[in-house]
Amino acid sequence: MMHSEYIERRDGGYYVAGTRISLDSVVYAFNRGDSPERIMEEFPILNRVSRVYGAIAFYLDHKADIDQYLEETEREFEASGIPMEQANPVLWEKIQRARARMGESHS
Repeated sequence: MMHSEYIERRDGGYYVAGTRISLDSVVYAFNRGDSPERIMEEFPILNRVSRVYGAIAFYLDHKADIDQYLEETEREFEASGIPMEQANPVLWEKIQRARARMGESHS
């Protein structure tokens, strides 16, 4: 059982405890190279940098599981027939930016 004081499981998703910020958002920002301080600027509701570090630590401790969860989430969006850019435009934009950055770093 994955447990953390910083992350809670709700409605089938992972969230920074006590907020509506999904772990996905933090992970995508972290994976594109944003610092925890930068992530906190992007999501001021997190309001303590320790929350960001806690979320990242949780991700790193459970990386395989969370990466799989993120892939499944993307696949479910695609399979639902609702384009992700409509269902969750903010997350869609972040994924597109992250993919573009990953593409740059791999070439």
